[in-house]
Amino acid sequence: MSAAGAQPDIEAPRPRAGRPAGQGLIRQQAADFAVEELIEMEPDEGGEHLWLRVRKTGENTEHVARLLAQAAGIRAQHVGYAGRKDRHAVTTQWFSLHLPGRPDPADFALPPSVEILEMRRRRRKLAVGGLRGNRFCLLVREFAGDAALLDERLREARVRGVPNYFGAQRFGRGGSNLAQALAWLRGERRVDDRKLRGLLLSAARSQLFNALLARRVADGSWCEAREGDALLLDGRGSFFLAEAIEATLRERVASGELHPSGALWGRGALATRFGVAELERAVAADHAELAAGLERAGLEQERRALRVMPRELAWDWLDGTTLAVSFRLPAGCFATTVLDEVLECRDATLAAVARPGGRDPA
Repeated sequence: MSAAGAQPDIEAPRPRAGRPAGQGLIRQQAADFAVEELIEMEPDEGGEHLWLRVRKTGENTEHVARLLAQAAGIRAQHVGYAGRKDRHAVTTQWFSLHLPGRPDPADFALPPSVEILEMRRRRRKLAVGGLRGNRFCLLVREFAGDAALLDERLREARVRGVPNYFGAQRFGRGGSNLAQALAWLRGERRVDDRKLRGLLLSAARSQLFNALLARRVADGSWCEAREGDALLLDGRGSFFLAEAIEATLRERVASGELHPSGALWGRGALATRFGVAELERAVAADHAELAAGLERAGLEQERRALRVMPRELAWDWLDGTTLAVSFRLPAGCFATTVLDEVLECRDATLAAVARPGGRDPA
């Protein structure tokens, strides 16, 4: 998007780090996409917040939060959750209800698609960002391709990880979030709702990151340290500048202890140097309207790992065309991104090919 007024290329496929092994169908039914939220539980039992572990089928997180608020007789803003989950899935996640001086509700009277698995009292509200990660159990149906190659690609993903693209659900159906973000940043529409503003800024920032990652995948450096890289420690937000690359540093990156990172665009100086910084500036220049809009909105420069390691990655062929895959990812990473690295995935909820940065469910 280098020219003023140009539209971002929402549907452009992102380069893979390796050859796809074939095609498959995902989300034929909700149970094919199971997600379990992983949260750090501090020892603070008791208090005025009722935490509920909920399993929901075919429901989005905000709708379930409203159902719980209504059932408990409280306002929706008094319901907390750590992150939004896929609607077209069976997802297990935690919610918190602020009930000061009130007993636990005797009956929540929820629809069959929402089941309470566990309740406990806590001293604090469950806040957005309190998520440690997610565990996924997925089914790929109607596989057509080279099964031996797929096994090889999955083994490769387990060892060196996959490019950490933002999944297409970040951009809305058909890229609608990104299109709205661009119109808002151009002053062509007003956005007064705070949540929507955050959603649109996130889509714009994710587009820049995916564009940068695509360049690093294309040149093969997405999983290797380069001079001037900002290297992130696995599982932590801290990073350091790699001014020179030596054998020990290469080994730490190869083992997954460190990851090269990319800019989440905003105000302030880049954390990188040399050719890495030049590339990040070039990508921002190619998306000048989005980059300038993020700076005007007050976002500060942050970093995101260029790759993600799918931990505990395992798979099993249920028959010749059906594959069960399970793995664990850190918060903010996308299961569809892992699958897309090894397969051309058709999403049954869209009847279209799901690609990182392309069409995927909201």
